[in-house]
Amino acid sequence: MYILLALIGACALGIAAHFLIGDRELRGVALTPAIATAVSAITYTGLQWSGVGEDSIWLWLASVLGAPVVAALATVAITGMRKRSDAASRAALGI
Repeated sequence: MYILLALIGACALGIAAHFLIGDRELRGVALTPAIATAVSAITYTGLQWSGVGEDSIWLWLASVLGAPVVAALATVAITGMRKRSDAASRAALGI
């Protein structure tokens, strides 16, 4: 049940990251929160399976704070790829 706290926290911070990162018109509103939630689930589960207890601060830091950081980096990379793709399409069309 504690995983829900981590997922909700990471999703909320992912929503905040979405609004802090520029070029929002180039991506969907759910991209950053979805990445943050997925990374949080994978991190929390992986650390639990490796034996880290729910009382460990590292479990919570990695799953709640680390996931939005990874999501923000992924969002910046995806937005950059979208910009380059759009520029290449415009160049190919002569716009």
